[in-house]
Amino acid sequence: MSWLRRKRLKAFLKTSLWVVPVLSMLAAMICAPLTRRLDAMLKLPFADFGLQGARAGVGLIAGAMLTFVVFFFSVLLLTVQIASGNLSPRIIARPFQSRVLKISLGLFVFTFVYAASVLGRLEQQVLELPVFLTLLLTVVSIGVFLFVVEYVAKELRPVTVVTSVAREGLAVIQSIYPVPWTSASASRPSDATFRQNICRRLDYEGRPGVIIAFDVDGLVQLAERNACVIELIPQVGDFVPAGGQLFRVYGAATDLRDSALRASIELGAERTMEQDPAFAFRIIVDIAEKALSPAINDPTTGVLSIDQIQFLLQELGKRDLSAGTVCDSSGNIRLVYRTPDWADFVLLAVAEIRQYGANSIQVMRRLRAMLEDLISVLPSERVPLLKQQLNLLHLTVEREFEHPPDREQAEIPDSQGLGGRLP
Repeated sequence: MSWLRRKRLKAFLKTSLWVVPVLSMLAAMICAPLTRRLDAMLKLPFADFGLQGARAGVGLIAGAMLTFVVFFFSVLLLTVQIASGNLSPRIIARPFQSRVLKISLGLFVFTFVYAASVLGRLEQQVLELPVFLTLLLTVVSIGVFLFVVEYVAKELRPVTVVTSVAREGLAVIQSIYPVPWTSASASRPSDATFRQNICRRLDYEGRPGVIIAFDVDGLVQLAERNACVIELIPQVGDFVPAGGQLFRVYGAATDLRDSALRASIELGAERTMEQDPAFAFRIIVDIAEKALSPAINDPTTGVLSIDQIQFLLQELGKRDLSAGTVCDSSGNIRLVYRTPDWADFVLLAVAEIRQYGANSIQVMRRLRAMLEDLISVLPSERVPLLKQQLNLLHLTVEREFEHPPDREQAEIPDSQGLGGRLP
């Protein structure tokens, strides 16, 4: 199976909510006859039901579980829509990827199908073990449902969402930029030699989409086998229209097929964080912007977002961000691609929050505390851009706060926005 097909299959299984319920249906249809045979072998009084009572009880459970599944979906969709309206539309897909929700829904569907299978066999005698298991599954399903209601409510709180996004973003940062920053960090290898002549340019053919991921190892192997250098023109997260530039190939590479190159890149409808660390910042900043909008006016959520942005910027500032050039085992450049640099991350993390939170003393104080703290802990090479943002923050405060006392308060760094003034 090719890299692209594996990626698509993995994404399908991760994002599809119906796969687990369908497997649960199949499992229930397999378990029903097995438990009937086991009941015939054991002949133990698991449940003291008469035939009419067993049929009525199992029938009630089967009907109730179907209603239960529909109600579960309704609550989930309503909750996600409300949360996406208050936080960011980019979090809609996240709950549907939750293993907790998938397993819970699988349990509910299993219980419904199993109860229906048992009901169809309650004709001449009570099936003690299947009826008992139906009752047990119902009790467990009710308990799981109560847990899921609490789980969804907690998972969609602003602090939980931004913390979860930051945690995933940290993992992506560590994979994309694995080398810590040192004063002797090497710059990217010179690309002047292979850029002198372009052998071929490959344009994209297919539906427009956003670059989600690409096969780094596969492209390096292709370039090494064909003694060439492959350059991926768009950056992960970029939108690529039909006919847009996709690759440049430097060198002869007469045996390198276009289909092999196209099969090493995945496009989708929207960005993901798989190979896109900037998307973590985008989600958190969007949540902060929505919170700072006049319709919601929740600067505390903006401050919570800045907490996680500081955490991610501090991690990035301590890493070598010169990724984007991959060499083979002999040290020859084989793959070139673009990645966000320090300036991109700082601008993305600070500019829009400063703009939308300009009239909030809480946000101004928290941003100042973040920038001053980063200046004090990061390498000197990272400091100029942070100082530039600090100067812009000062100009914003000067412009937005007319009264000197408010202006003075807004210039104080505060780790909590209000209430955590730094010494």
